[in-house]
Amino acid sequence: MGKMVYLMGKSSSGKDTVYRHMLEWRTPALEKIVPYTTRPIRAGEVDGEEYYFTNDAGYRQMEAQGRVIEARAYHTYHGLWRYFTVDDGRIELGKKNYLIIGTIESYLKTAEYFGKEKVLPVLLELDDGIRLKRALEREMKQETPKYQEMCRRYLADEEDFSEEKVKEAGIARRFSNQDLNDCLEEIRKYIMSSLKQEAGI
Repeated sequence: MGKMVYLMGKSSSGKDTVYRHMLEWRTPALEKIVPYTTRPIRAGEVDGEEYYFTNDAGYRQMEAQGRVIEARAYHTYHGLWRYFTVDDGRIELGKKNYLIIGTIESYLKTAEYFGKEKVLPVLLELDDGIRLKRALEREMKQETPKYQEMCRRYLADEEDFSEEKVKEAGIARRFSNQDLNDCLEEIRKYIMSSLKQEAGI
């Protein structure tokens, strides 16, 4: 039986980099689940890679069909942006292990949908100063930098990933992303241990 590894962390904590490396692992082999969003596509992004990009009408259609597993709505400086996971026929937990990026809120909703024993939380941590520097450098590379939105996300993370919410979600293990290689190895050991426990090894 498969597991869904749920990768979480504040903005610019290195989730995308860790995610890419984890998808290259052979042991454990992890398939990616591509979430959906209504936000505008950024420079360098490809539809179907980081996200499936749609609009609000597309979201409402999938919601009406009962296919939305979890959804988050953010009132940004540039309007309402939705991020959501869809049961689109690509998820086969009986056969494979999967990897997805999300928030504590989306993790809890996904665990409720599939069963908490099937969803394994992986929470990244990184110094706030380093995160802010990375976020600014990334935004400066955009054709039209959205600094207001960058600041909103940075501040919103303090609430979304508060100590209270981490404890309420039952997330006991965290992974420091100060050193990428060390972080990846710790995560790999954690996942392998969980998979062995479920298999009774």
